[in-house]
Amino acid sequence: MPELPEVEVVRRGVAEHAVGRTLSSVEVLHPRAVRRHVPGPDDFAGRLAGRCLSAARRRGKYLWLELGDEAGSPDSGGEALVVHLGMSGQLLVQPGDAREEKHLRVRLRFADGGPELRFVDQRTFGGLHLADLVEVDGIALPKPVAHIAPDPLEQVFAVDAVAARLRSRRTGIKRALLDQSLVSGVGNIYADEALWRAQLHWARPTATLTRPKIRELFDAVTDVMQEALQVGGTSFDALYVNVNGESGYFDRSLAVYGQAGRPCRRCGASVRRDAFMNRSSYTCPVCQPKPRNAHL
Repeated sequence: MPELPEVEVVRRGVAEHAVGRTLSSVEVLHPRAVRRHVPGPDDFAGRLAGRCLSAARRRGKYLWLELGDEAGSPDSGGEALVVHLGMSGQLLVQPGDAREEKHLRVRLRFADGGPELRFVDQRTFGGLHLADLVEVDGIALPKPVAHIAPDPLEQVFAVDAVAARLRSRRTGIKRALLDQSLVSGVGNIYADEALWRAQLHWARPTATLTRPKIRELFDAVTDVMQEALQVGGTSFDALYVNVNGESGYFDRSLAVYGQAGRPCRRCGASVRRDAFMNRSSYTCPVCQPKPRNAHL
């Protein structure tokens, strides 16, 4: 599933190619793609026609497009088109006469006759829906995103406050990193990479971490995400691409994730794979020794 860097790459592409443009029509080709919009596909399409995409926003792995009137000014009610990419969702900018993708689910056409926005989703786990915007700590967020904590790339992210909450919990550090109510946007890949950089085992109890160590960890989280952004994110297959259909290549820079049996770049020890929450965790057994009081 795309993590923060991949969603941010898509957000930037949409901001460049679609923000400021007015929708002329919306075509829902598969009702499951708008299943979260309870009133149904016809209501979804009808409410979007004539609206301007006034901004592209993101928090963690969540992406939304703020809606304005035809002149581009925000509506008084405050509404957004929320995009959930799921496992295989893609937002693509395509010329109107371009060949339809095999798994095209929703087509958004613009009044200027320029390139359209297409939602493609092979597995149909993702989707689009409309949601009201609500204010949370001075920030307008869609209601479905209101409970999500700030992510490490946001200006409002307060590492000391997160450190205090981390230290009060009885859990392992990786479980805490994946808790979207504590910090958003960190998934399996970037958690493993940041923990390797901070030389922490994934099962290290959060209560044993000092505040300086937590700050070091979140510095590593920020660094690895920024580096991934520079190269378009991480693509292991054709399911994640940017709005131009191009894959990211941060997989070439991964130090431990997916590297089981290969030498650690820091010490040369063989990278280890452990089962973790129906997934996997990758660590260096020398750089990241398992603590005696681990939370497994």
